[in-house]
Amino acid sequence: MKKLTLSLVEEYLCQNKKFEIDESCRTKLKLSFNFLEKFSQDKIIYGINTGFGPMVQIRIEKEDLNNLQYNLIRSHSTGVGKTLKGKYAKSVVLARLNNFVQGNSGISSGVVNQLQTFFNNNILPEIPEHGGVGASGDLVQLAHLGLNLIGEGKVTVDGKLMDTKEALKNIGAEPLKLKLRDGLGIINGTSCMTGISSLNLIYGKRLFNLALAASSILNEINDAYDDSFSKELNEVKLHKGQNEVAAQMRDFLSDSTLIRKRQELFNDSSALTTTKFKKKIQEYYSLRCIPQILGPILDTLNYAQEVIENELNSTSDNPIINPEENNVFHGGNFHGDYVSLEMDKVKIVITKLTMLMERQLNYLLSDRLNKKFPPFLNAAKLGLNFGYQGLQFTATSTTAENQTLSNPMSIHSISNNNDNQDVVSMGTNSALITKTVIENSFQVISIHIMAICQAIDLLTSEEKERLSSKTLKLYNLVRTKVDFLTTDRVMSGEITAVVELLKETTL
Repeated sequence: MKKLTLSLVEEYLCQNKKFEIDESCRTKLKLSFNFLEKFSQDKIIYGINTGFGPMVQIRIEKEDLNNLQYNLIRSHSTGVGKTLKGKYAKSVVLARLNNFVQGNSGISSGVVNQLQTFFNNNILPEIPEHGGVGASGDLVQLAHLGLNLIGEGKVTVDGKLMDTKEALKNIGAEPLKLKLRDGLGIINGTSCMTGISSLNLIYGKRLFNLALAASSILNEINDAYDDSFSKELNEVKLHKGQNEVAAQMRDFLSDSTLIRKRQELFNDSSALTTTKFKKKIQEYYSLRCIPQILGPILDTLNYAQEVIENELNSTSDNPIINPEENNVFHGGNFHGDYVSLEMDKVKIVITKLTMLMERQLNYLLSDRLNKKFPPFLNAAKLGLNFGYQGLQFTATSTTAENQTLSNPMSIHSISNNNDNQDVVSMGTNSALITKTVIENSFQVISIHIMAICQAIDLLTSEEKERLSSKTLKLYNLVRTKVDFLTTDRVMSGEITAVVELLKETTL
């Protein structure tokens, strides 16, 4: 089975790629299940013939074993609040499916077949956001997934909420019949937090690309010098992300003739007799320090990608079935601290990215700072009309919300489950807050890029001709959703349209 990478996740979730399972995986699944079925006949195995969590000390009678699995799913379907929508709900199915095809859980082939049926037919489980503590896996969220797999509860198909049994009947499928440890296997993992985190990283990287583009264009339209992103300046700092950002800026602006060369100042003999320069010798930090600010953001996103890809291709379950060693191993592979910590880091760096965009927007809207454009990029009558003044309030407010949300979740462990789960990860909470931060950030960056397009239209025709081709490509894309602002108009709907456009755009 091919390793599930972030780019493959994007194909599965954003391009509706079907999930196929090769025969070698199916053979391993059957081997693992058959081994466990035989191995557990005369042994005490957690989750097969014992209670769960702190009730592990209680042996379950043979005639109750099957009911035990159903009871587990129904009793833990206690989630509340908003439900995961669209790709986010589907991401949970993908993550759990890929977890099981590793063949280390001893679950029946029926579980994998049912998950594949849900995924390939776009049957979206109804998974509430609130409930999981992310230690013995995403117990509550995955219990709701399990509830749907056995034909109970509701699902969404083509945007319509319906009874699960009806959705299955419509495609000629049946509810899953649980066997052996299927109930525990379904709920005992990190697949909810991991699925959400995968999408967070996909959208987080799109945000990064937009921020790099916006930062490059802002330098360009403000006649900044090019040495802040030069190879020579940045290579003396040994950070990979910083040098990658500088290289991408050079590529983005490679055919721009608006960016100034530092040599122009060096060759200007009149500069030595000038008392006060009209144009800045060095730009403000929000323009000049892009490699140093976006660099660590890129490094953090790349490391988080490595962690989440590892989690996607791991087995998060307990116990782990190992036919080769003729044994079953108990432990804590369901614990979500790896995911929770990375999502905390991601929301911090995305908040920093949003702060940079908000400060760049402030620079662009302030004639006192940029000394080039009218106040608030106002193209009509000052005082009577307001330009982009109102849009800045939304960007500033939303940035402030991100700053509050970026406090870490992973350190908020609270003991529960009769102190059995005495150190927990809160991983799904961390992933969900990061999702909110990313959604907020698309609002801020959309307003900023709209303002950049407004500024481009305020350039002279000669300046427009000197813009880079990549600048014009992004400008033309945004202009399909929002026109140049002259007299005042309501722009809430246009902001939303640009958010939806940019969220699904890859640069």
